[in-house]
Amino acid sequence: MKCYLKILIAAMTAITLSSCNKFTSGSGLSAYHTYDLPASLPRNPSAVRVKVSLRKQLIYVMEGSKPLLVTPCTVGAAGTPTPQGNFKIILKNQYKRANSHGWAYNGKDARKANSDSRPAGWSFKGTPMPYWCEFKTNYGFHTGWVKHYPSSHGCIRLHENIAPKFFRLVSIGTPVNIASSQPEDASIGQGIKIAPDAGPLPDYHSSMYLGNGYFSRHKTPTYE
Repeated sequence: MKCYLKILIAAMTAITLSSCNKFTSGSGLSAYHTYDLPASLPRNPSAVRVKVSLRKQLIYVMEGSKPLLVTPCTVGAAGTPTPQGNFKIILKNQYKRANSHGWAYNGKDARKANSDSRPAGWSFKGTPMPYWCEFKTNYGFHTGWVKHYPSSHGCIRLHENIAPKFFRLVSIGTPVNIASSQPEDASIGQGIKIAPDAGPLPDYHSSMYLGNGYFSRHKTPTYE
């Protein structure tokens, strides 16, 4: 019996180590990187509108009754909720960086920091927020880690391969409705392929954020 238990424990340990090795070797990131969803270009860009379901964490980019893009997103956490209501896209900036949070760096040393709390003598660079589409002052859609639970500071994060598509589909003035739910949740919102949860994934190296690498960390967008 003792021998059997030793064998069982050894087998479970091997499985656990194998799983950990598989994860840390980058297979988790690989699955995240390959995630993508189809998008269609509008015939009439002025007819495009955006609808966000906070409960489902889904975005619907619509042209009339036609969905151009339906995609998961990550919305604001309970303490920093995404604002609800009717808005419009007021600013687009493919190379946006945050003003208040980011990275402090000094030579090869770098650490996450706020702009007003970096170590004395260290430089600061804001967190990249690629493909920024602002709908309310300091709130926008942008590239970010997409998790399966509300976890942003109020902005709406899009997967790195989806954000460039969303950026192209919307224009300054595009209407945005953000609500706890949307009618589309019960129809076209069903069966949408969810991105792997970025929560347990290892973050990119600081050099990705201090340089321009994160702005191009995506597939070349294609449209149907």
